[in-house]
Amino acid sequence: MTKAKKKTYLERMRDGEELSVAQQIAMIFELSIPAILAQISNLIMQYIDASMVGRMGQEASAAIGLVSSSTWLCYGLNMAAATGFTVQIAKRIGAKDEKGARNVVKLGLVCITVFSCVLAAIGAAISGALPVWLGGGSSITKSASIYFLVFALSLPCVGLNQASVGMLQCSGNMKLPGILEIMMCFLDVVFNAVLIFPTRIIAIGGISFTVFGAGLGVMGAALGTALAEVVTMIPLLYFLLIRKNPLSLRKSEHLVWNPYDMRIALTIAVPVALEQTITCGAYIAFTRIVSPLGAVALAANSFAITAESLCYMPGYGIGASATTIIGQCIGAKRSDITKHLGRLTTLIGIFVMSVTGGLMYIFAPQMIGLLTPDTAIRKLGSEVLRIEAFAEPMYAASIVASGVFKGAGDTMVSGVLNFVTMWIVRIPLAAILAPKLGLRGIWTAMCIELCVRGILFLILLGTRFRKKAESGKY
Repeated sequence: MTKAKKKTYLERMRDGEELSVAQQIAMIFELSIPAILAQISNLIMQYIDASMVGRMGQEASAAIGLVSSSTWLCYGLNMAAATGFTVQIAKRIGAKDEKGARNVVKLGLVCITVFSCVLAAIGAAISGALPVWLGGGSSITKSASIYFLVFALSLPCVGLNQASVGMLQCSGNMKLPGILEIMMCFLDVVFNAVLIFPTRIIAIGGISFTVFGAGLGVMGAALGTALAEVVTMIPLLYFLLIRKNPLSLRKSEHLVWNPYDMRIALTIAVPVALEQTITCGAYIAFTRIVSPLGAVALAANSFAITAESLCYMPGYGIGASATTIIGQCIGAKRSDITKHLGRLTTLIGIFVMSVTGGLMYIFAPQMIGLLTPDTAIRKLGSEVLRIEAFAEPMYAASIVASGVFKGAGDTMVSGVLNFVTMWIVRIPLAAILAPKLGLRGIWTAMCIELCVRGILFLILLGTRFRKKAESGKY
């Protein structure tokens, strides 16, 4: 009896025990809350970067905003590579094949390291020309190029961090990655404070003291984030590979290059990579539409995207838990509750992001105000945030449902829907509305596209996913 009480809801699900609706909801939140906290810590890190750089003026903010869509693409490609292995780990854990899961961990880390190094080399090679390709003005291209170069060189550490976090989460360990990502946020604050600004005198409570600073500006922001990634990578790999857990290394087990595991990894990862390329390619096209509107619009667009992250980060946390739950459900052959849990996690995501969307509408001026003292940027950023608030419920549907499909290994769905909505709805509509309505028109197009995307995800969740889950074909 004592042993049963110590089991988590996820373990009880794997063991074939019945879970009430209340227990299923508790399981979702048990996994989601640490993931949400981790996502929020990442968001805070973005806020810190944006706020510190925002204090240096419009051009510094615009320089980072110009290449932000390209940095997302690199993050997304690394994440796609990791997804090809993390989903397999969730299924192996669900099937109680821990030895197989450990081999996938080793195989995944080797492949992701090689892939991210290649990605870093490509990023470094194009860093000089990229800001020009994106339509940046001559006053910001040099800073933007330096920022992207430093970011590109940090990609191997970023890739290993993303892989380690995903692998620990898919094994059911949500708390540890969350704690370490919060630590990374704190380190980012410290490194940025030292690297961005010059040596200065700060007065607190009537006491003045000198704070050392390197005065590197935009380069300092990139270096601060990169150093935070490097330092965080060490404990992440330690807890994944060395500290005793179901996925840690065993002396008696050696890496086996299993063609089946590689084929499944590619089957899962390639559609995710295409999805990220399509999405980030659309963001780059989106940036090209924004760039001619000037530095104020470009900075307001960048800050509004950062501010909006506070609203949708909970959705990504719940989506991460959905991937773990569905992956382990399918591995444990629990077709009896797979469909229900997919629907339940999505509904919870919609509810949570409806609340955060309402808060974003109310507090939009304050959210932008934290990032920049510039009055023009704050006014425009607040207006576009309030437009976007109406899309948040359906944005949640697309985020969490995508996590559900990823857990099932069905990654093609997200890629197809993102292509359709991004390139057929968002980009053409933004190009039509931009000349007349400026940045407000561009964000109206984004709001409409996210609503369309969410509706399509809900339709496929009720048809494609439901039928496969009921038949046990996943």
